[in-house]
Amino acid sequence: MFSKTCEYAIRAMIFIAQRSKKGEKAGIKEISKEIDSPEAFIAKILQDLGRRGLVLSTKGPNGGFYLDDKLLDGSLAAIVKAVDGEKIFSGCGLGLKQCSEVHPCPIHNEFKSIRESMKRMLEQAKLGSFTMELEKKLTFLRRA
Repeated sequence: MFSKTCEYAIRAMIFIAQRSKKGEKAGIKEISKEIDSPEAFIAKILQDLGRRGLVLSTKGPNGGFYLDDKLLDGSLAAIVKAVDGEKIFSGCGLGLKQCSEVHPCPIHNEFKSIRESMKRMLEQAKLGSFTMELEKKLTFLRRA
């Protein structure tokens, strides 16, 4: 459903949220290890998210990526939009350019309701809300 870049972005941002809730910053090496992603790839993704104002960073020995209270209240939908664009929330399930209410594809109506549910879920999912489950090891950001 999401691009690999978007999957890594979401996982990284949830990990950064977890560290930020503890008052800590996360470095690229740590993020890469904890979410099982290539360092250079995650560095590029986070640099782009930083330019878009979705994550903060500081340089130096005590530097790293972090989220303030406002960004901890950011939604997963904002990350998806920044990385993959709006198409996932409005595009045709079969990738047709002409799909619409007037000229629907064979799965238009069913896919429309799935898209709307997914958009609602991603908008309601706040970055800071996943930390407790991660701390208790009820959820995970990498494959075992």
